Amino acid sequence: MESDGNRLRHLADGVIATDSAASVPQRLRVLHDALAALLREWRPDEAAVEETYVNRNGTATLKLGYARGIALLAPALMGIPVAEYAATAVKLSVVGTGRAEKEQVQMMVRRLLPGALIRRADAADALAVAICHAHHRASARRWAAGVRMA
Repeated sequence: MESDGNRLRHLADGVIATDSAASVPQRLRVLHDALAALLREWRPDEAAVEETYVNRNGTATLKLGYARGIALLAPALMGIPVAEYAATAVKLSVVGTGRAEKEQVQMMVRRLLPGALIRRADAADALAVAICHAHHRASARRWAAGVRMA
């Protein structure tokens, strides 16, 4: 996604899938290599990652934490700053309420990024994090400009 102030433009989206039969280290390697390739191809200025939530299944939460670690590490290794946002902050930024349902988030992502052919909920979630980051970054710049003017 590209942003210029409040103007957002969809560039691409997708999901990195791994083989569920592979070992966790192998799956993490695939995730890292795919993210690194995407970062080299698109050369983003910044990255954003959703904070991990804890659910009842400790094993699933731990594996999600591993994948999130890769998502934080891959851009950091390339010198790309990484921001983190809570799920409620993402929903609030995109939908207007921190308790929005997944379907509401997907609908608003499609509305905010016309032309986005989002085929999977995970892709919509990732775009929602990017939208949240763009909104927070634009607000921070406006705030900083206002402070200098005072």
